[in-house]
Amino acid sequence: QVQLVESGGGLVQPGDSLTLSCAASGRTFSSRAMGWFRQAPGKEREFVARVDWSGHTTSYADSVKGRFTISRDNAKNTVYLQMNSLKPEDTAVYYCASGIYSRTWYDYDYWGQGTQVTVSS
Repeated sequence: QVQLVESGGGLVQPGDSLTLSCAASGRTFSSRAMGWFRQAPGKEREFVARVDWSGHTTSYADSVKGRFTISRDNAKNTVYLQMNSLKPEDTAVYYCASGIYSRTWYDYDYWGQGTQVTVSS
């Protein structure tokens, strides 16, 4: 069993940076891949970034590549999403998830409650 709690969302202006955190409970955190997904109003949930269990392998959606960085600290049971050069189209509820190393949301079986990120001037 893994419980996930996201934090760090908020209202920012275009071009600003924001770091999301996802704190996990449960002893299996360090053996599982982690992903970040987002869902904007009226849109389907979409993949943002993923990191394997070790933190050494990552991948990103094309829309965020070069602007977002996913990382994890297994000693702290926490995964991060550093978001730079934010755009209005990044506005969404961001979710972290635990599962296998995949870009597909249904490959993740534990989810946080989500944190709102709004990018607006």
